[in-house]
Amino acid sequence: MAGKERPHATQMTDNASPTGAGVIRAFVKTLPASPGVYRMIDAAGEVMYVGKARNLKARVTNYTRPNALEVRLQRMIAATATMEFVRTETEAEALLLEANLIKRLKPRFNVALRDDKSFPYILIATDHEAPEILLHRGTRRREGHYFGPFASAGAVRRTITSLQKAFLLRSCTASFYASRTRPCLLHQIKRCAAPCTGEIAIPDYQNLVEEAQQFLSGKSKTVQARLSAEMNEAAQSLDFERAALLRDRLSALALIQSNGDITSHTVEEADIFAVAEEGGQFCVQVFFFRAFQNWGNHAFRPRADASISQTDVLEAFMGQFYENRTPPRLVLTSHELTEPDLMEEALSLRAGRKVTVLKPQRGEKKDLVAYAHNNAREALGRQLAEGATNRKLLEGVAEMFGLEEPPRRIEVYDNSHISGTNAIGAMIVAGEEGYSKKHYRTFNIKSTELTPGDDFGMMREVLTRRFTRLANESPGGAEDEATGMPDWPDVVFIDGGQGQLNAVLGVVKELNLPQEVTFIGIAKGEERDAGRETFFVPGKPGFKLPHRDPVLYYVQRLRDEAHRFAIGTHRAKRRKDTIKNPLDEIEGIGPTRKRALLNHFGSAKAVGRASLADLTAIPGISGQMAQLVYDHFNRSE
Repeated sequence: MAGKERPHATQMTDNASPTGAGVIRAFVKTLPASPGVYRMIDAAGEVMYVGKARNLKARVTNYTRPNALEVRLQRMIAATATMEFVRTETEAEALLLEANLIKRLKPRFNVALRDDKSFPYILIATDHEAPEILLHRGTRRREGHYFGPFASAGAVRRTITSLQKAFLLRSCTASFYASRTRPCLLHQIKRCAAPCTGEIAIPDYQNLVEEAQQFLSGKSKTVQARLSAEMNEAAQSLDFERAALLRDRLSALALIQSNGDITSHTVEEADIFAVAEEGGQFCVQVFFFRAFQNWGNHAFRPRADASISQTDVLEAFMGQFYENRTPPRLVLTSHELTEPDLMEEALSLRAGRKVTVLKPQRGEKKDLVAYAHNNAREALGRQLAEGATNRKLLEGVAEMFGLEEPPRRIEVYDNSHISGTNAIGAMIVAGEEGYSKKHYRTFNIKSTELTPGDDFGMMREVLTRRFTRLANESPGGAEDEATGMPDWPDVVFIDGGQGQLNAVLGVVKELNLPQEVTFIGIAKGEERDAGRETFFVPGKPGFKLPHRDPVLYYVQRLRDEAHRFAIGTHRAKRRKDTIKNPLDEIEGIGPTRKRALLNHFGSAKAVGRASLADLTAIPGISGQMAQLVYDHFNRSE
């Protein structure tokens, strides 16, 4: 489709009217009456709005009469300094291009999809003689069959475990597979057929793979009927061991089918969208149905002006949702779309096959949409209640610590190490909508001059790196377009008393920050008891908060979250170092050569036992590199 896009006009302005309807009138004179996408741009060069049209000339002409439009559009027109246009062959192509541009540019007057997470899939990879089953997220680079999406990685892992019990598919890596001389534990607990050691012939294993693919494709009844017939036949032949194995596989299939919150008898494959609105906030619930099962759901909170209708929000959301996803054959919606035929055409173009979009009026499909709609309303209610609670707490923080207004962004820092080893710094972020885990950061302590266990030296490095980068990248204090979270914190909590706070303020003074930030020290109470903390604010003596004050509990939760995040990251780093591959210690051995060695020998231990001639014979390993590897494992003590 990209090859059909034709830029029509760019960067024209009307000298008599630098912004507003006059600028738009200048473009109307030369616009074609054909499909396309238009962008409205302000005087600073920022794209404010992206729209699509069946007839560009007719659509843009509407903006030359702002008095007939709503206030939101009047503000947008008044700020328009120039426009850009792209012609497309069809309106469906314009809809897809519009969704792409909105996701990429995030214009402030459009409905914006926030929290555009990547959903996990089940992948049966066929790039090996014995295909493996695994969780996949991201770009589909591997050859194989993808099933999903699932709402969470946990749901995928549970399903894969059940599928392994039902179809005995392997989940090990190619290098592990190649190095086996006897079956692993998964074969012993009847979760793998062990093709690696010939416990099952490859053609028979391929039959198991085909059964798994049929089951995940919705042909579950066919697979179950076949297994049931085989089980009865084995029992009649007095092959009770095989009958018991088939019985266990049937039980695993029944468990998978009972895992969903709700099931369907008529909807084999569909995505269900339901939108709810309250208090100017929107929530879109998306349910995924595959193989007649509910594979999970996710609540999205698109950013949209309160004046936009729920239908318009849903249409804009769906276009952006499928911008980088393949739609299923059926899409059900809670509201009747204004242009369902156009959405069908665009999604069919995206999928490369027929996609049906409809708002069901009766039967099971209507019940499923109603279920999704109730979930959307409940999720929105919880969101609004949590937001109100957080606002009160932030107002309390401002009052207790003498801030001019409630903070929009709070940052809390903590360090974690064991006698200085595997040292990391951690930063958590919280705001009006609770923890903003998207903005959490970790810092590997890099300084070699620090004394092991020097917590202040670590904090100095973390704050210097954090605020130096922030001052370079966002000196003016921008916001995250997706979440509305400002780049600069209003408040930073530091673990420590007056001396630690003074030292931190000295670091900040050296940096000469372009934005004002309030730093607050938290000194642990006597015997480190929660509730006895002393707080230090610049220019004031230390003070304690009332023992049962909600603000005290809130700050304690922030500190505990920072500690949890720091400890978890430190443990992951320590665990990674513990299981580090010996090949990583050899200079010049990168991922490609490491993969070649492991694929050939199966393990680093086997590489260490290899002769120089064996190492040299591996494609991609030169004689010099083979000598380095050999010397690494065979150097004298």
